[in-house]
Amino acid sequence: MSEITVTADNFEEEVLKSDKPVLIDFWAAWCGPCRRLAPIVAEIADEHTEIKVCKINIDDEMQLAMDYNVASIPTLVVMKDGKAVKRAVGVMPKEQILEMF
Repeated sequence: MSEITVTADNFEEEVLKSDKPVLIDFWAAWCGPCRRLAPIVAEIADEHTEIKVCKINIDDEMQLAMDYNVASIPTLVVMKDGKAVKRAVGVMPKEQILEMF
């Protein structure tokens, strides 16, 4: 499954109502660490169909970033049953991200 671009318009359907655990990558195009993390997140999306992988561009969706207290990027948030259960900030290896589940 590929990554899903999430906006305020589809957030409820894609994230809050998801029947799978969701990994949200809060990122921005100008962020170097975000660009380093992007291929790792894409790999997870391709290899782990049991996880829904969503990307939220904080420049386009500032309110969602504020709603989830994103102060630094990249920030990864794991959602289960519509609730944020884990979060991490910064670039990390794939194995460490998968341990969040």
